[in-house]
Amino acid sequence: MNIWKQSLSWLENSAQVTSHRLRLNSLRGFISLFLVGATLSLAVAACSPGSQTATSESSGGTASPVAAKQDIELTLVGYAIPKAAHDAIIPKFVEKWRQEKGQNVTFKQSYGGSGSQTRAIIDGLEADVAHLAVGVDVNKLVAAGFVKDDWQKRVPNNGTVAETVVAVITREGNPKNIKTFADLVRDDVKWVTPDPKTSGGARWNFLALWDHAVKSGGDEAKAKDFVTRAYQNVVVLARDARESTDAFAKQGQGDALLNYENEVILAKEKGEKLDYVVPEVNFSIDTPVAVIDQNVDKHGTREVAEAFVQFLFTPEAQAEFVKAGYRPLDEAAAKQKENTTKFPAVKTLGNVEEFGGWEAAQKKFFEDGGVFDEIRTKLNR
Repeated sequence: MNIWKQSLSWLENSAQVTSHRLRLNSLRGFISLFLVGATLSLAVAACSPGSQTATSESSGGTASPVAAKQDIELTLVGYAIPKAAHDAIIPKFVEKWRQEKGQNVTFKQSYGGSGSQTRAIIDGLEADVAHLAVGVDVNKLVAAGFVKDDWQKRVPNNGTVAETVVAVITREGNPKNIKTFADLVRDDVKWVTPDPKTSGGARWNFLALWDHAVKSGGDEAKAKDFVTRAYQNVVVLARDARESTDAFAKQGQGDALLNYENEVILAKEKGEKLDYVVPEVNFSIDTPVAVIDQNVDKHGTREVAEAFVQFLFTPEAQAEFVKAGYRPLDEAAAKQKENTTKFPAVKTLGNVEEFGGWEAAQKKFFEDGGVFDEIRTKLNR
């Protein structure tokens, strides 16, 4: 697509991605920020197993090896959005490891869509650590023999390293006065989302709508009816988050766009003026991290990989996730004034465990013949 070619050309001629000046209007500025992450995905995502050009390398510590210890390299594979946090966290871990273990660590980083990154690992991308968008993707790695099935028990917070919620981006001034997910079923409101069959983020959106219906007093039948009426108002069911953002911001489709709150916050902190609401009845978007057991044993990197994953949960690392727009995992940090100001209050917060975990939710809602297919058939989409 032309927009990808233009973005890649821009990246090739830019000295530093993060120093660019956004000169577009608010919504176009947001799409530019989104495309930076998306094009980085293309530039570094290792979707072909043997590719060495599909990763970007960052390193910290000293330039020369520390005496008596051989340098070690980790490959970190992630979905695109947390790269800003990782770039700040990695140098801190590298220095800590050098001081404590007398060893230099370098990182190769690869970013892309969570589903495509999962497939790349299964197809041969030798990741040591993966930070993915949805738990079901880690479950796929378990099923393929790359990760042990006790992965959630070996790390804090049941494996969830960064959390956010669903935000509703509106047109400037919010002319349709959209406040909650219930407004998405109004006859005068049209909205944009990716397809849950092809997008991990879209699955979070779907579950947030279903959870809203249940938490508002509905049973399964009422929840299905609510979600069906909501998707009836979808004007663009895009393939992925990039295309949905493009449809809303670039093409002017719809009155609202569902997106991760952390992406919106990061855009606003970079100077963009965006109107958005965070519904008070919302859903916790839990992004998991896991050591890729098969690969770390092959590479001899288990000790440092496990230490890095544990480091991601430390206050020092978590502060960087918060700076990147993710909500604090620690309750005390969440109550700090700067965070209560930064993150709108959510009164009722659902989570995927209420659906029996990702394996059960995936089977019920998103597998072939599941609830979403039933809704799509009814709507003739």
